[in-house]
Amino acid sequence: MNDTVFVEIQFWLLVLFSFVVPGIIVWACLTVRAVSRNTVLVLGVLLVIIAGFDFYLLQTLARMAKLTPSLADDAIFDSEITVGLYVLPAFLAGIGVNVVSHALIQHLTDAQEQFGHGLADE
Repeated sequence: MNDTVFVEIQFWLLVLFSFVVPGIIVWACLTVRAVSRNTVLVLGVLLVIIAGFDFYLLQTLARMAKLTPSLADDAIFDSEITVGLYVLPAFLAGIGVNVVSHALIQHLTDAQEQFGHGLADE
């Protein structure tokens, strides 16, 4: 066992899935000019899945921090600061749910318009 959780793979996965991957997803969303509805839906679901994985990693790191002799990881993962760490997954999940909702609402709006045009043709 290591003396701190900061050298564990779970910590680096937390960094990767809390900052790097969501940053790439947001950057891609802001730079792309045209995107399909299915891609938007997949990106939204991916953000929600990432948020769930972040939550799992935070729980795992909190358990691991209690078992290490280091006080630095206890100060981060086993204290009041931990509440602040849960804000990021909640934020990612909120954005993901909004993106999924937007894609579904757009699809249903288009389907209603198509249904209305079908009734007008009869």
